Amino acid sequence: MSTDTVFTNGRIVTADREFDGTVVVRDGSIVDIGEGRSQLGGAIDLEGDYLLPGFVELHTDNLEKHFAPRPGVKWPSIPALMAHDTQITAAGITTVFDSLALGDVRGETDRVRNRENMIEAIREAVNRGLARADHRLHLRCEIVADDAVDAVDRWIDLPLVGLISINDHTPGQRQFIDPEKLRLYHTKKYGMTNEEFEIFRAESLALHARNAVRHRNEIVSRAQARALPIASHDDATVEHVREAVQNGMSIAEFPTTQEAAQASREAGLAVLVGAPNLVLGGSHSGNIAAIDVVRAGQADILSSDYVPASLMEGVFKLPEAAGITLPEAVKLASLNPARAVSLDDRGEIAPGRRADLVRMRVLGGSPVVRSVWRGGERVL
Repeated sequence: MSTDTVFTNGRIVTADREFDGTVVVRDGSIVDIGEGRSQLGGAIDLEGDYLLPGFVELHTDNLEKHFAPRPGVKWPSIPALMAHDTQITAAGITTVFDSLALGDVRGETDRVRNRENMIEAIREAVNRGLARADHRLHLRCEIVADDAVDAVDRWIDLPLVGLISINDHTPGQRQFIDPEKLRLYHTKKYGMTNEEFEIFRAESLALHARNAVRHRNEIVSRAQARALPIASHDDATVEHVREAVQNGMSIAEFPTTQEAAQASREAGLAVLVGAPNLVLGGSHSGNIAAIDVVRAGQADILSSDYVPASLMEGVFKLPEAAGITLPEAVKLASLNPARAVSLDDRGEIAPGRRADLVRMRVLGGSPVVRSVWRGGERVL
């Protein structure tokens, strides 16, 4: 026998409007929404808080820092995964594509050493029903790595894999337009001397010449054969975008220039921008500011990237900063990313959609997540 869960006295945010109203959930799905307050005795009183659709995160490497909280430290796998999962859920994210690097331009780093353990921890948590959020896998394929294709072949057929991205972090290729920003990033973040950085740059360029074109073609072919959505990464030029289109890509992650963002949008790619960039007011790499991409009407998806909480902060910053409505801002973190990876059962508060819901209150000007439901079950 089904029992309805009724949420009332909340500020409901749908795909096209917001209003004071009520949402009815049955068997894990939304069955009715409407304006006004329910008089049912068992209704959940939201006390005027916002009720949002659960966010859909397509690109987060937040899991890595829980597996390696400090250089050389290897944290136990399931506790690391659960800490990440809690942080993700507390940010209002109910569906997360954990982006795991299959290779690193810097060689055998922690993210490479830990990738198998991270994948197995996600699989175990999902299979045992331990996770609060719905976890999927986003395979970030570093095409210059010698073992890039072998790594893809090992994991691409896992049922949890839902997104492939093509990455090339060779110095000077895409991420950093400004050579000085590039040098400072590596010398400060990784403790390289200027001489060590020049050696690293030369070795990386050699790797790129040996592997990039061949690996890109092979990995794209494998993704296409499985009808997996493919994302480009850090496109900087129109030529980069043309290559993405030729490869059948549908998502443009973090374009680094206005030129690339505009070309991606015109080509029909869903443009993904970073919420940390938005919250901080600019790119740490010296590239285009996310807010400018949103203001130009070129952004489709917002991603928390390396700070889960930035997604909610970014969404609630956008109406004032970019002159868009709150429903339009919420869509960037919910309905649009869900559509980009063909998850048509979630991403908005509407009858027939999965009851992934977030109760949120603005306190002191900051959005604070108070409760989260996934498939109608409270998980936070």
